[in-house]
Amino acid sequence: MSYTNHSNEDPWYVHVALYTVIAILTVILIKVAIIDPREIMEKEAYYKKEARLRMTNLKQAEILWQKKNGTFTDNLDKLIDFIKNDKFVDSIVNSIDPVTNKSSNPFVKLSHGEFTPESLYNTPKSQQRFIVKIDTTESVDSVVTPSGKLLRVEKKKVIGSRYYIEDPDGYGTVGSLDNDALKNTASWE
Repeated sequence: MSYTNHSNEDPWYVHVALYTVIAILTVILIKVAIIDPREIMEKEAYYKKEARLRMTNLKQAEILWQKKNGTFTDNLDKLIDFIKNDKFVDSIVNSIDPVTNKSSNPFVKLSHGEFTPESLYNTPKSQQRFIVKIDTTESVDSVVTPSGKLLRVEKKKVIGSRYYIEDPDGYGTVGSLDNDALKNTASWE
């Protein structure tokens, strides 16, 4: 009678290969499930913070433009050139508040630690230009005589009494074209 061993044991190298595949899949799973989402969340938080800092600086630029020119502007190129080159802006940025003895600079530092006017053109995430709009309001007034006869109708067109800044990536807005109460208000405040 012959005795044969019908063992179902696999060779050792099959086990090593399976354990190696399991280890590799575990590392990939950890990277995809834990590490990558954390990096994405950190980038998203940076984009949100940076976009809002830039829109805050655009708001301050619009306020300075309005103080000097009487209206707001929707021209981003002129606005940033104004920040960089105008003596009025320079005098405010470099002045010291006599009461608090602190800088009167209305611009906030960006995430990298300094204010850079050129950064105000584009959003940090998609590098699209910020959307800047101003309103156009037309008012009509009737001029009548004391007896009630209509003399004339006067139309007055006002451009730039309100502004609106929007981040095309969806991180917020500043101002409103419809509501004076929201003129200098950011959506995240």
